[in-house]
Amino acid sequence: MFFKLSKFLVVLAVAVACAAADVSHVVRSDESQAPIVRSNYEIHPEGHFEYAQETGNGIVSQAQGVVKNPNSENAALEVKGSVRYNAPDGTPVNLEYISDENGYRPTGSHIPVSPPIPELILRSLQYIADHPAPVVTRKTV
Repeated sequence: MFFKLSKFLVVLAVAVACAAADVSHVVRSDESQAPIVRSNYEIHPEGHFEYAQETGNGIVSQAQGVVKNPNSENAALEVKGSVRYNAPDGTPVNLEYISDENGYRPTGSHIPVSPPIPELILRSLQYIADHPAPVVTRKTV
């Protein structure tokens, strides 16, 4: 009986602590209901397009697309654009991107950057490039 009572009191204490916790940092607005304050779209028959939009909660995005090498086997769509908004902690985020036949390439201060390759590894790679292994061929009898 004592074990059940103490277990109940522990659960009750945790529940009271959670209820009393400061949750003022929690975002309470419904971002899905932000109004569209500006929206422009232009689509051209040859495949070029432009768009720009802005929402009431400060999100701004725009992009332009153009078909490169039309009427050829190497036709490709190139899209350049950007998105700007504030992160939940208030940090401004500005993302710019290019997407084309070479893939999607985003840039922005919030995107992690890989550390530089250590000098010893760079020297090893250069040595391997300068001294290729001999090609061994097998003769079948």
